[in-house]
Amino acid sequence: MDVACILSVKGREVVVTQPHRTVAEAAGLLASKGIGAVVVCGADGEVIGILSERDIVRALAQGGAAALDEPVSRHMTGKVVTAMPASTVRHLMETMTAHRFRHMPVVENGRLTGLVSIGDVVKWHVEEIETEHKALREYIAHT
Repeated sequence: MDVACILSVKGREVVVTQPHRTVAEAAGLLASKGIGAVVVCGADGEVIGILSERDIVRALAQGGAAALDEPVSRHMTGKVVTAMPASTVRHLMETMTAHRFRHMPVVENGRLTGLVSIGDVVKWHVEEIETEHKALREYIAHT
């Protein structure tokens, strides 16, 4: 299974923000949308960073409440690891585990086309295991 399959079910909508927006604005987006990260895009739509709940907590721990008035660009993760639609889900699991992050933007031809979370990956994995289990039960019942 590849990332494109996950996105075909989940959808390709991604909540984005701009680097000049404040951390408070980004936190408001996360809260209102019920999500854990927002992708930071430049004027041309290119992915330039990602701001996660962890980044916001880190900013607050370092700068206190004043960090909320600072630009997203100051606290975002600028080195974004991305996936392509053809990336395997196994590759995503390995990459997310190795780098210890929970959200991975999906980029195709230099453009943001989706976002996959660890929750999406776990859901896919559980469904795959359940499908295999059902097939095995049916096989055993008919032999």
